[in-house]
Amino acid sequence: MIAQSIDLVAGAAHVVLLPALGGSIRRFTIDERAILRPMPDDAIAARNVRLTGCFPLVPYSNRIRNASLTFCNRQYVLARNFGDHPHAIHGVGWQREWTVQCASTTSATLALDHHDDASAWPWPFRALQTFDVAARDDAHVMLTVTLTIENTGGEAFPFGLGWHPYFPRDASTALQFAADGVWINDATGIPVEHIAAEEKWSLKQPRRFGGSTIDNVFTQWNGRATLSSMQSRLVTTIEADSSCNRLVVYVPEGRDFVAIEPATHDTDAFNRAAAGAQHTGMRMLAPGASYSCTIRIAATSQSR
Repeated sequence: MIAQSIDLVAGAAHVVLLPALGGSIRRFTIDERAILRPMPDDAIAARNVRLTGCFPLVPYSNRIRNASLTFCNRQYVLARNFGDHPHAIHGVGWQREWTVQCASTTSATLALDHHDDASAWPWPFRALQTFDVAARDDAHVMLTVTLTIENTGGEAFPFGLGWHPYFPRDASTALQFAADGVWINDATGIPVEHIAAEEKWSLKQPRRFGGSTIDNVFTQWNGRATLSSMQSRLVTTIEADSSCNRLVVYVPEGRDFVAIEPATHDTDAFNRAAAGAQHTGMRMLAPGASYSCTIRIAATSQSR
């Protein structure tokens, strides 16, 4: 049972947070129209965080190959945390309860302390999420989310941050952003080839999805993606700090959502870096150090 939700309201904007369900966002709306995919009641009862509107990715994004991490010449075996999927996925935060540090009508801060489950992640850390909602007027709203990780242990460790927001999708939904490259994956979602984001992989012009499926990491994106829908009459922008220079785009065939996921590193960055790969986005966090990044999700309601 989800014991607590937090409502943030500013003008026509309404955000509902679920601290105990992965520190996730249940709803973000403008004038009751969905900006993020709304979460149904039965999904809350089932504690299905994958049906929320957004959840944090900490201390890594996407997959770690075969749930095995190599760092500083040592191998760490991680728990497989996604059913029978062979890899560890999306970090720790999305499957843990967060606590409320403070909350007002327009902002909230959630916290997660990780220190007693080495199979999920071998190193202790503290994570914070801050949420701020604002409205310029009834047609323009913005949600700003900052994610911070602090090393509370005595050893440095590899890390990455990101978010997994889901947006409503209909036949008229179009996506636009600029990126230099894209990773082609194997059947389990592990990248095997990096190519230029050209021709069918270019989204520099707005593109509708049709029946296509996309589940890829785009590299060196320009930090701003735009979703537009003629049906909902909404234009949504997703912006991120320059440190989040990877963008995961997940568009499953025949579904009513698209996931647009800013992240700081490539899939399986830690193992690839250990094997000598360059420019994976892997970072190390020293004892006592912290790191933050921010995304902004803004929506403009067009007249009907």
